[in-house]
Amino acid sequence: MKLVSKFNSVIIAVFLVGLGVTAWISWTILQSNARNEIVERAGLMMEAALATRSYTIEEIAPLLRPHMADTFHPQTVPAYAATQAFEFLRAQHAQYSYKEATLNPTNPRDRATDWESDIVNAFRNDGALKEIMGVRDTPTGRSLYLARPIRITNPQCLSCHSTPEAAPQAMLASYGSANGFGWQLDEVVGAQVVSVPMAVPIAHAHRAFVTFMATLFGVFALIIVALNVMLRRIVINPVTRMAGIADSVSKGAGDVPEFATEGNDEIALLARSFTRMRRSTEKAISMLRKPATVKG
Repeated sequence: MKLVSKFNSVIIAVFLVGLGVTAWISWTILQSNARNEIVERAGLMMEAALATRSYTIEEIAPLLRPHMADTFHPQTVPAYAATQAFEFLRAQHAQYSYKEATLNPTNPRDRATDWESDIVNAFRNDGALKEIMGVRDTPTGRSLYLARPIRITNPQCLSCHSTPEAAPQAMLASYGSANGFGWQLDEVVGAQVVSVPMAVPIAHAHRAFVTFMATLFGVFALIIVALNVMLRRIVINPVTRMAGIADSVSKGAGDVPEFATEGNDEIALLARSFTRMRRSTEKAISMLRKPATVKG
């Protein structure tokens, strides 16, 4: 195997190992960053919902409560306000969702589905559980969900959800008396669930990975080409010429030009040493060829 082939074999082997390790590390980091981005989005959605609920309780409800004697205004209900606010978001981003999934809701649209019921029951069974996060498949792709418990901590909530007799008549006229009652203080009745699509951040991570690996491959390919050019020009060609001169001299050719050297690198030092050795060899051979002088 020629020197160039050996050199390229080693370089390519090192390159493939380095490329594999780099691919694994970069893919892991990009996927982790994508997931962190999704979790951050879910957290922001949850905080936005909580802010909407707080705003409704502190500023909207006090304004509308005096007008609820004859007409029930759902805008005073924090869950309704938060859900409605996110409906405007869904008009532009249909894959994002927010729901206050409840086992026994007043508004039928808040009734928990099977998988949401499992989350609510997990909170009901473990009072210390504050948050649940997971990934589920949806018709539009994989989605990350973040859930937090809805616990009755404000006694005022029971004025509408304890018994139908205690509930405002205006509310009963809007939603009936069959659902949304029997709640108790400090009871977990549902869960706030936000869902964030994973497709876009994962796709961004995949494109970044492909771009990075393609760039890295191009840089390594350029380095290999540059190293081969330098190796051939600085090492292979001079050594090949010296080998040709040495072969010709060894066969007795006397008209072979000397190897011209420039610079002070290792190849130049080798060339000068080779030239001195050639001259010494030619001088020794010429001395051996002179006839011996006989003294009389």
